[in-house]
Amino acid sequence: MKLYVKTIAQSLPNWATVVTKSADLFEVEINDEHPGFQSLLEELETEIEPGIMGVKAENLCSRLGIEMSNSSLQQLVKQAQTLISLIATHPDYKQLLDEGYTPDLNIADAQTALTYLQWELKRNREPSV
Repeated sequence: MKLYVKTIAQSLPNWATVVTKSADLFEVEINDEHPGFQSLLEELETEIEPGIMGVKAENLCSRLGIEMSNSSLQQLVKQAQTLISLIATHPDYKQLLDEGYTPDLNIADAQTALTYLQWELKRNREPSV
């Protein structure tokens, strides 16, 4: 399991590892099969809605000393565009392409989708004439 957070505690449990930091976000990978993590889930489990048991992300993050990103959609789109650009120029991605990786949808498609979303967000913010 991965979490994308904007702040992080100085020390994390041994089942949580910071994988990357880019675009003002930390990527934290959690070994969700680790007994320590499972124990924490059991401890934090609560009734989210009548008849539905689970763990609220805010409770898990609070316990871990991390803060989830509560960015606006425009900020998230910008961060996603940055991450996609990093993927497009990553040597491992380039190697996959060189080895014949040909997905139905590609990085350019993802970039285009985000650009369209950004345009729509901008259009909706402009005052009506």
